[in-house]
Amino acid sequence: MASSSDFVQYVADQCSGAGEIVTKKMFGDYGIYCNGKIFGLICDDCLYLKPTKAGKELLRSIDLRPPYQGAKDYFFIVDVDDRDYLSELVTATCKELPEPKAKKRKK
Repeated sequence: MASSSDFVQYVADQCSGAGEIVTKKMFGDYGIYCNGKIFGLICDDCLYLKPTKAGKELLRSIDLRPPYQGAKDYFFIVDVDDRDYLSELVTATCKELPEPKAKKRKK
């Protein structure tokens, strides 16, 4: 089951306090980015964040699970309705993630 475009847009809007939020369709679901960094996935109308120490400290409850079969565990985020909490969580998570690698130009 893929994610609905309405849910994807809702989550992106809820996270927008953290910075420029972009979603990209990949493998039937979505990657979600903040200021160019991929910080999570939206799969089957559920939000998953990459696990970080800062994110773990902010979580109200820790629920690690894979977003799809064969994936590593991510933080499963139940409360996507609290905009301030979600933005704070995304900001803290992104601070710990590495900068995206520069794309090589084709010659």
